[in-house]
Amino acid sequence: MKTNFAVKGTIKLGVLCLFFVQIGWSQNSDQQQLKNIYDAALTKGKSYDWLNYLSNQIGGRLSGSIQAQQAVNYTKQELDSMGLDRVWLQPVMVPKWVRGIPEFAYFETSPGVTTNVPLTALGGSVATPPSGVKSEIVEVKGLEELAVLGASKIKGKIVFYNRPMDPTLINTFAAYSGCVDQRYAGAMEAAKYGAIGIIVRSMNLRLDDYPHTGSMSYGDLPEDKRIPAAAISTNAAELLSATLQLDPKTKFFFKQNCKLFPDVESYNVIGEIKGSTHPDEIIVVGGHLDSWDLGDGSHDDGAGCVQSMEVLQLFKQIGYKPKRTIRVVLFMNEENGLRGGNEYAKVAMEKNENHIFGLESDAGGFTPRGFSFDGPDSSFEKIMGWKDLFEPYLVHLFEKGGSGADIGPLKNERITLAGLRPDSQRYFDYHHAENDTFEQVNKRELELGAATMASLVYLVDTHGLNP
Repeated sequence: MKTNFAVKGTIKLGVLCLFFVQIGWSQNSDQQQLKNIYDAALTKGKSYDWLNYLSNQIGGRLSGSIQAQQAVNYTKQELDSMGLDRVWLQPVMVPKWVRGIPEFAYFETSPGVTTNVPLTALGGSVATPPSGVKSEIVEVKGLEELAVLGASKIKGKIVFYNRPMDPTLINTFAAYSGCVDQRYAGAMEAAKYGAIGIIVRSMNLRLDDYPHTGSMSYGDLPEDKRIPAAAISTNAAELLSATLQLDPKTKFFFKQNCKLFPDVESYNVIGEIKGSTHPDEIIVVGGHLDSWDLGDGSHDDGAGCVQSMEVLQLFKQIGYKPKRTIRVVLFMNEENGLRGGNEYAKVAMEKNENHIFGLESDAGGFTPRGFSFDGPDSSFEKIMGWKDLFEPYLVHLFEKGGSGADIGPLKNERITLAGLRPDSQRYFDYHHAENDTFEQVNKRELELGAATMASLVYLVDTHGLNP
C-alpha cells in the first residue's frame, strides 16, 4: 500500500509539474506574440498612412455626405487589398444634416457696439430665420436652473448654458458626461419655456476659440416649436458671462443655415478573417467611420477606424492564424444617430451570430493606457490574468465600466465588450471641433494603440473567455 501511495504521489506531482510547465510555456508564448505584434505595429504598421488619406484626401465625414461615401469606398478598397477571407458593405439608412454657409454671431452691449464670437450650429439643429435671431440672454448653469426660472424669465429670450466641464476630474470623459446634457437636451427644454434659441458653452476643458459641435435632440417637440441651437467657444463663454454680470441687458445675435434632409443610404464597412477552429465564434473590433464636418475627424474617430483595420493587418503581418473569426467593422453614423451600430446588431441577431467579444476604439489616437470592460465577472477575472503581459508596454488600466457606443447594441448576458482607453487629458481639446486634424495625431501613439488592441484580441482568440 505504501508503494501504491508513493506511485500515486509521484504521478500527481508529475502532472502538477507538467501543468506548471504548460502555464510557463503559454506565458512565454504570449509574451513573444505580443512582442511580435508591437514590433510589427511600430515598424510595418499602416494605420498612420490610412489616417493620412482619410483626413487629408477625404476630410470630415458627416453621415450622408459625399465624403462619408468616399471613406466607405476607400476603406473597403484597403480591406480588399489585405487578402481577408471576406469584405462587404452592410447597407444602413442614415440622417443627412447639412450645416450650410458658415454661422455668424455677436453680442451687443449698446446699439452698434458689438463683439463677434466663434459659434457653430449643433448637429441636428434647425436654422435661424434668414435674418437671424437677436434677443436678451438668460445665463443658466444647467437644466435644473432653467426649470427654476420658468417661462416668466425665459420666454422670448436666448438661453445661454454655461456649465463648464469639471477640471478636478482626472477622467475627462466623466467631466464630459457631467455637462453634456445641456448640449443634447438644452434646446428641447428651453423651447418648453418659450425661448427663441440657445447657445451652449463648448464641451472643452481648456480656454480657446474653437466652438465644438455635437448631437442634440428635440425629443417629441413638433417642428414649429423647435428653436435653433449652437455652441460658442470657451473663451467666448467666459467673455459673455463676464459681460452679462456688468450688463444683464446685453443682447446676443446668431445666424445659421443648417437643414435636415430625408434619410439616405450609407454603409458599414466590414472585413473578416475566418477562424480556423471556432469559425462560428466572432470577435468584433471597430470604430466609427463618420465624423463631424468642422475638422477632418482624425481623433474622432479616424484613429479608431485605422487602428481596428490594423488589428487584422498585424495578424497578417506576423502570420497569425486566428482560431475564431476576427471581424473589423467600420460603423457609420455614430455621431448623430448610431444607425450603423444598431443595424449591425440587428443583422447579427437575425442571423443568430455568436459574438463572444467586442472591442471599440473611440477615445482618440493618444497613448494607450488600458481598457474598460462590460461583461460577465468570470470573463473579467480571466482578462485580469493577462494584465501583467501589458505592463512592459506601460498599459496598466484594466477596469470594469463602459465599452463603446457602436458595439453597445450587441450587449447580452454572455458577450464581453471592451473599449480602448488612451490617455484622455487632451482629447476634449479637439473633440467635435475644427482643430481635430491629422497634425494633432502622433504616429507612435496611434501605432501603440493599434498594437494594444491587437494584443488583447489575440489573447481572447487564443485562450477564449469561458471560465
